Amino acid sequence: MSTGKAVRESLSEYSEVALPNDANGLGAVLGGKVMHLVDLAGAMAAIRHARKPVVTAAVDSLHFIHPVRIGELIVLRSSVNRVFRTSMEVGVHVETENLLTGKKRHTCSAYLTFVALDETGRPSPVIPVVPETEDEKRRYQEAGKRREYRLTPRKGLRP
Repeated sequence: MSTGKAVRESLSEYSEVALPNDANGLGAVLGGKVMHLVDLAGAMAAIRHARKPVVTAAVDSLHFIHPVRIGELIVLRSSVNRVFRTSMEVGVHVETENLLTGKKRHTCSAYLTFVALDETGRPSPVIPVVPETEDEKRRYQEAGKRREYRLTPRKGLRP
């Protein structure tokens, strides 16, 4: 395996217009729809980095800051924050844009863990990610702390 790939090589962006069939009776896009898009955007970054199939292993807490309204553009940006051995933490930032006014709002952010798979469907090692900017280095360090928390056994959470 080589020494690694830059975070920028995993950068992904996905956009979709919020349509009426995506919304609840109040005119807001269903949270599950946004979660689905977050998973897709995260997987795009993970696959770009690993160049292997990936599966979602975990999603950290997801808090909705603003609702997504019908007709708004949903823009999701994702990148790999850190690689462990066969897993990767990917950050996804979701923003909405009112296409008529240009107003943009941060809707939510999430951290997802993906596991890379080999051709037999087993976990497969992933090339390390190399953070270059100060922001990427900060996210890299914070990903290590989040992983420690995720792997710490908590009473009542595991059978």
